[in-house]
Amino acid sequence: MTDLRLTLRIDANGKPLLGHGKIRLLEQIEETGSISAAARAMGMSYRRAWLLVESMNSVFVHPLVAARPGGGGGAGLSEDGHKVLKLYREIEQLSRQAADGPLAEMSGMCEVP
Repeated sequence: MTDLRLTLRIDANGKPLLGHGKIRLLEQIEETGSISAAARAMGMSYRRAWLLVESMNSVFVHPLVAARPGGGGGAGLSEDGHKVLKLYREIEQLSRQAADGPLAEMSGMCEVP
């Protein structure tokens, strides 16, 4: 039996909006309080992380990631950032529950090394 896993990507008007990579970046930013620390934790360049944050911030009505006030630097999730993260994880959980049966059946049909 092959171990199959469902991954979720949300598109908007035919273009990628959110997927597991961007969501993981948001989680790391929340955890570390910094875009650069989040990038390091994920093994990506700061520039790549910054571009991903900019892309997310530009398509939502309110930015998902914001600089932390107080002059100490760092970044965190905005209220909308927290909400988008929660909604994505809820959608992901519901999708996995709905797909369990068909994935189990498909798994028995696969022989992936």
